[in-house]
Amino acid sequence: MTAPRAVGVRLAYDAVPAAVRAWVEDTLGSPVVATAEQVGGMSPGCATRLTCADGTRAFVKAVGAELNPDTPGLFRREAGVLAHLGAHELWARLLASYDDGAWVALLVEDVEGRHPDFGDPAELDAVLTGVDRLGAVLRQRDLPVSVDLLDVGRVLGTWADTLASLADAPAAAPVPHWLRDDPYGWADVLRHHAAAPMPHVIHWDIRVDNLLRRPSGEVVFVDWGTAARGPAWADPLLARLERVDEAWFDTSVLASPALCAVGDDLVTAVLAGFGAHLAARSVVAVDVNLPTLNDFRIRESERMLGAVARRTGR
Repeated sequence: MTAPRAVGVRLAYDAVPAAVRAWVEDTLGSPVVATAEQVGGMSPGCATRLTCADGTRAFVKAVGAELNPDTPGLFRREAGVLAHLGAHELWARLLASYDDGAWVALLVEDVEGRHPDFGDPAELDAVLTGVDRLGAVLRQRDLPVSVDLLDVGRVLGTWADTLASLADAPAAAPVPHWLRDDPYGWADVLRHHAAAPMPHVIHWDIRVDNLLRRPSGEVVFVDWGTAARGPAWADPLLARLERVDEAWFDTSVLASPALCAVGDDLVTAVLAGFGAHLAARSVVAVDVNLPTLNDFRIRESERMLGAVARRTGR
């Protein structure tokens, strides 16, 4: 079975402040009698499946600024996005949200299922089909400008800046020497696409730990904390990163209409920019209560930049 690539150190539900737990039980209308902690993702807060005395089930995620100063903002974004998206079988429905200024919590539908196995061709195909379907549905549910969304154009610009400045990056940054002078001009490719319209709402964090497969086979997309405005090709590309270190990735890219429309050069430029940015961040980032994040950055960077080398014959 494919395991989550991102696994953090999480707070147990019992350690969440009493006020938050009281809100959970008041909202669900029954006391919590059983919990099942989840491990995927990097948040230091809790991620817990709950069962109440009356049989009600829900999923709760909660975090406080004392655990990490940035994560509450991600939870606030997710609450806003899910509240405006409404209900659909492709994502877990928001039941309620809590925000006292310090702690933020979300109660969402508890989806019966497990992470899909990307090593199973049928399950992998269901994920890729689900990603394309998700894009079509989101294009019909545009969100108002008041909803906080990331801007993929800015992200691409940041990755371009990283590529352009690799020659001055610390020697300890784990990037290959041949990439340090951006020999293929990928920074310019990224800047070109960063300037293009970003009309669509996208998930922008499609990894196996943010996917659930229902017993009936349908895929559900969870964890919307980095939802963004971006291009149609973004989520199909991210979904394929689970196997970016295999030749399968290159073949699969050619089978995606959205990725074929923008061309192979952009795909390689994104891998180079994303991988280089993670590598550069690995030697300068300060991560509060996220002890596994930097190892994750280094591993993901290695996988992406290895794919760049494979795709360019380096």
